[in-house]
Amino acid sequence: MSSDVAIKVDNLSKCYHLYDRPIDRVKQSVVPRLRGMFGLSSVPYFREFWALNRCSFEIKKGETVGIIGVNGSGKSTLLQLLCGILAPTNGDIELQGRVAALLELGAGFHPEFTGKENVYMNASILGLSKAEIDAKYDEIVAFAEIGDFIDQPIKTYSSGMFVRLAFAVIAHVDAEILVVDEALAVGDVFFTQKCMRFLHTFKTRGTIVLVTHDSGTVVSLCDRAIWLDHGEVRSIGSAKHVCEEYLATRYGVSPSVIANQVQRTPLPSSEQHRLSRHDARIDFINHSNQRNDIEIFEFSSEAHSFGHGGATITNAALTDLQGRPLAWVVGGEMVRIEIEALIAVACGSIIFGFQFKNKLGQILFAQNSYTTYCLTPVSADPDETVKGVFEFRLPILPCGSYTVDVAIADGASLESVTQLQWLHDAFSLESHASSVVVGMIGLMFDSIKVTRTMASPRSQRQFNSSGFPGNNYQ
Repeated sequence: MSSDVAIKVDNLSKCYHLYDRPIDRVKQSVVPRLRGMFGLSSVPYFREFWALNRCSFEIKKGETVGIIGVNGSGKSTLLQLLCGILAPTNGDIELQGRVAALLELGAGFHPEFTGKENVYMNASILGLSKAEIDAKYDEIVAFAEIGDFIDQPIKTYSSGMFVRLAFAVIAHVDAEILVVDEALAVGDVFFTQKCMRFLHTFKTRGTIVLVTHDSGTVVSLCDRAIWLDHGEVRSIGSAKHVCEEYLATRYGVSPSVIANQVQRTPLPSSEQHRLSRHDARIDFINHSNQRNDIEIFEFSSEAHSFGHGGATITNAALTDLQGRPLAWVVGGEMVRIEIEALIAVACGSIIFGFQFKNKLGQILFAQNSYTTYCLTPVSADPDETVKGVFEFRLPILPCGSYTVDVAIADGASLESVTQLQWLHDAFSLESHASSVVVGMIGLMFDSIKVTRTMASPRSQRQFNSSGFPGNNYQ
């Protein structure tokens, strides 16, 4: 293996035996041997499941590589093979450097031991001597931020405390290769941010293999990505390119449609002026006793909902202005949110609404049709279908996953609104921000101006004597 390669995987496979009944395990351990004694061919009592099948790749020293794929694609199995927890059925793994792993919650910890005892045990497993652990112990405890619980059995810990202590240990073992499997999703936001800062620092001196379902994290943190599909390597390449392929296939949208959303030209000044005054258009379409068949992206009619039941939301989607569902967005493009509902009771004033949420459930922005149609309400009778269409310029969103709540109500005023149906997380989408976003959303500004106003000598003297910056201390 080349000296600049940290991990080399060659034709790696892992097979599990699946038994339909417990008695089949006993038969498999006894019957083949008996049949062999009499010269008879063996009959298996199991089915083979190949969690990984002929996987090959190399990860160079200093690279950060993300492993993506749906549940059951073999991601966690691959990491366990890399860490030596599982033995491969076929193939070889070569590693150069000490490996530290943060896998499933509590892995490598004994529930009856205290946090301190587990620190010494876990760090010893990772290759540190007692003297090295003694020297790093205070730093590990300070990083974990679990206080006096360090002297309590870890069976009394919460899931977040588990992760804090486990990550604190692997952050101080001076490993060359760091393997992380979705464990950071359990911690609170402050500790997660601390861990992300550590990962960014570790990138400068070590190799990271990261498993996550968040393609935004892969794009922002990783140099390359490996897409696993049914235990096989589907694609290897730059994080952005592999995530685009993965999202396009996952959501059934061709890469050409995605590419069209990224290739945007600057807005003409007249368009910017129009958008600064009114950047959204809301249309209503009332279909009597008929339904429009529109392609819906990730709509779930089984999502959690509430309301009086006077209407049923049948379709909801985020599309471009041509009606094509968007698998992911970059922000700044014109989009539509379309909501279609079947009316069950007579309604005098239909109101549609939606709200955009991040993966923590925080509402980023929302809109409804009340102010647009309060003077010219749209009515509907039972068995009619109505559709609300919101057109707007999407803010620039940080990389990550987002969900959209949609709702339909009836009411001539905000004080008399009857909620017909509110559908939580009606559909989801991914954002790959095209520029750096500071905060929860990024806005497209018409202009930003900085001017300088010269203060008079008198006001300057008053300012300097007030105790604010600029005061002359004697």
